[in-house]
Amino acid sequence: MGSFSTSVLLLFSLSLCVFVCVSSQKIGSSYSLVSIEEHPDGGLIGYLKLKQSSKVYGPDIPHLRFFIKHETNERLRVHITDAEKERWEVPSNLLQREQAPPLKPSNKAKPSPFTSSEYSGNELIFSYISDPFSFSVKRKLNGDTLFNTSTESKDKFNSLVFKDQYLEISTQLPKTASLYGLGENTQPGGIKLRPNDPYTLYTTDISAINLNTDLYGSHPVYMDLRNSNGGPFAHGVLLLNSNGMDVFYRGDSLSYKVIGGVLDFYFFSGSKPLDVVEQYTSLIGRPAPMPYWALGFHQCRWGYKNVSVVEAVVEGYAAAQIPLDVIWNDDDHMDAAKDFTLDPVNYPRPKLLSFIDKVHARGMKYIVLIDPGIAVNSTYGVFNRGMANDVFIKYEGEPYLAQVWPGPVYFPDYLNPNGVSWWIDEITRFHKLVPVDGLWIDMNEASNFCTGKCAIPTTHLCPDPNSTEPWLCCLDCTNITNTRWDEPPYKINASGMSAPLGFKTIAASATHYNGVMEYNAHSLYGLSQAVATRKALLGLEGKRPFILTRSTFVGSGAYAAHWTGDNKGTWEDLRYSISTVLNFGIFGMPMVGADICGFYPAPTEELCNRWIELGAFYPFSRDHANFASPRQELYQWESVAKSARNALGLRYKLLPYLYTLNYEAHLTGAPMARPVFFSFPTFTESYGLSTQFLLGRSVMVSPVLKQGATEVDAMFPPGTWYNLFDVTKAVISKDARLVSLDAPLNEVNVHVYQNTILPMQQGGMISKEARTTPFTLVVAFPMEAMEAEARGELYVDDDERPEMKLVEGEATYVEFRARVKGGKSVEVWSEVEMGKFSMEKGLVIEKVRVLGLGGVGSGLTMEVDGEVMKEMSRVYVGEGESVKDEEKLEGGNKRKGMVVEVGGLELPLGKKFHMSWQMGIKP
Repeated sequence: MGSFSTSVLLLFSLSLCVFVCVSSQKIGSSYSLVSIEEHPDGGLIGYLKLKQSSKVYGPDIPHLRFFIKHETNERLRVHITDAEKERWEVPSNLLQREQAPPLKPSNKAKPSPFTSSEYSGNELIFSYISDPFSFSVKRKLNGDTLFNTSTESKDKFNSLVFKDQYLEISTQLPKTASLYGLGENTQPGGIKLRPNDPYTLYTTDISAINLNTDLYGSHPVYMDLRNSNGGPFAHGVLLLNSNGMDVFYRGDSLSYKVIGGVLDFYFFSGSKPLDVVEQYTSLIGRPAPMPYWALGFHQCRWGYKNVSVVEAVVEGYAAAQIPLDVIWNDDDHMDAAKDFTLDPVNYPRPKLLSFIDKVHARGMKYIVLIDPGIAVNSTYGVFNRGMANDVFIKYEGEPYLAQVWPGPVYFPDYLNPNGVSWWIDEITRFHKLVPVDGLWIDMNEASNFCTGKCAIPTTHLCPDPNSTEPWLCCLDCTNITNTRWDEPPYKINASGMSAPLGFKTIAASATHYNGVMEYNAHSLYGLSQAVATRKALLGLEGKRPFILTRSTFVGSGAYAAHWTGDNKGTWEDLRYSISTVLNFGIFGMPMVGADICGFYPAPTEELCNRWIELGAFYPFSRDHANFASPRQELYQWESVAKSARNALGLRYKLLPYLYTLNYEAHLTGAPMARPVFFSFPTFTESYGLSTQFLLGRSVMVSPVLKQGATEVDAMFPPGTWYNLFDVTKAVISKDARLVSLDAPLNEVNVHVYQNTILPMQQGGMISKEARTTPFTLVVAFPMEAMEAEARGELYVDDDERPEMKLVEGEATYVEFRARVKGGKSVEVWSEVEMGKFSMEKGLVIEKVRVLGLGGVGSGLTMEVDGEVMKEMSRVYVGEGESVKDEEKLEGGNKRKGMVVEVGGLELPLGKKFHMSWQMGIKP
């Protein structure tokens, strides 16, 4: 659900002018180093003095302190703040991390002067120049400069500038660097950042259809990938700052312009893209583990008017034989859009509970939406308890009045301990009323239909019960322009038009607990709500929570999943969704997806076909639309139902693989959906590839993104790629040439890469059933392999424990290995950790399917765990063929490889096995 009133279509040229024109202004003249010394607890502390003051954007802070520390072998921190006065920083209870030393030095030990110009760690080197002060970060291995604030040309960018409400710092970049991140925004050019596109970070309820503008999340982190000095090297840079900022990327430089806080940089050495994300999430928090059912398909709509409609949707999916795990309600279930209530007419509790009992009996789940705005209503218990506990954000000493769907609302303060306790209590009360399986926290940028200081009108009703546009402001409001918080000296490119900071949100001069300014904490609102919501759900039944949030900040992935917000049912939005999903994997939020078929206004039948073929492979797969759109459940068109059965059918077979990726993400931060360069960093042609993506390291999704297309031009890194819908078909790639793949309306191309062992199950209509079916291991060798190895992993558990850990009797982890020698000797085996859980669940491997073996099999003899297999009728030997004419043998014959399938097995998943065979090879 989203606010129509904030869907502002932007003029790109105006936005670009704001960025380029403002950035050319000379603002400061930098600082000089006064002293630098070693800190007793590690690191360096230095002091800087202003060289010359400037009045542009306010007076400069005269004395700065910087703190540098190699916090780990791979992570370097550079923290710059006012030397004399504490400044706002992201609260440590929201993002736990090592704290910089207090401003007043400790007397426990006398610091030693630091005399070198370099401070070296295991992977990174910090170096500095004293006057004017600048610093650089280099990679120790090859001397590559990763970040460099020195100004070779005075006209290129400003020096270090540090004012109360304006901070600026820049780095030089090689033009060969490929940058990713700096979001959330909809990037029409794809995942790779484009020079001179605007990058503004400030959480805003502005529809995702708006391009190159600040959206719902703020993630001031980027990944830099370079292929130079002997190979591909990636590193990451985080500026941990919650204030609004513009980031100017010009191709050969990058400049930050921030309106408050401190400069708190973290540098991550990489050097592989996956390493960067692992190092980043080790700081900000590993992604939250997701329940197994959350990886199934979800259906939602804003506009399910009563329980009977929702019941009919569930039955519609069952009748169409389309998998469905989770049914959702937007705010339709609420009484007058009030949180934690039920509409007594359309969603009476007895009827809703009966429905929930039915879906639970099938193994399905039910989730509802809650917004942060609490209706101002003296007959409303949630509001009264909130007032009694003093939990709302204040303005001039009184709760700040805003308007969202219920009409006049106050916003809870999740930085207030009382606010968190009250929120937990309200969720607990609601769960007793309605046993929901997860919560959807929306509109938490925070969204406000009004702007400024507002009052409840005395001359008209608000909300107007007869209004057809409830998103229009009906409060009596006046703009707030008399404070430096609401009208700061530097105007970030908010909403793509330098809108006031309080435009359609909470006034920047409003205050949180302990006097914290909304000006500083604005972009943390969604994160703080997610933290409180997760605490509440963990306390209910001790089960693994599922939370979906719209607004996010650094670290949100440790608490919640995300969807990309209000998109349109257009081919362009279909394409944009890939880049946004991939970006959030880099941001440490791997459980992410877009509204399949588009949130509004009306997708075509063909588009919805192609969208479910893509969306079936989003990590979070949900169809969602708004009340003004025609019904677009996947069974509404027979052609779309056919595409859904096909694409979701494969997804449900891949659920064990996806769940293992969920486990990997929780352990290491690794994205579930990844850019192709994550697995193939030497394949430079993939650095900007935004029309295909990988699930894990080796499953490629190549969707149709153009209207009317029945073929798709796809790029494959060198090697053999097998079609998962028909493994006898393969692409053999040697270079970056595009391969034309057949893609009829109801088909999507999904391939698995050589050297992979893919654990799959038989699928089903619901994940609870699908996960009990026997396993098939797909072993993919290179085509006509003579010498090759393959590997794969599998994690299974009970899905309900809050922690996703290997515990005997509660989880099992299996490593699969395979190799072929001399083209005729084949081995497949497993190694098992903590097999008891799988043994008790009776999970078995029924088939092993091996792809790519050379020639034609004859004289096949097979052993399983040392015993000769006598029933060779269970062994199938067939031929595969390569796709089209990508590579041919002499004489024009297509390359072929054997498919060897061994069926009828009953290998316990929880017990290691060894399978081998010898083959005769015919030329």
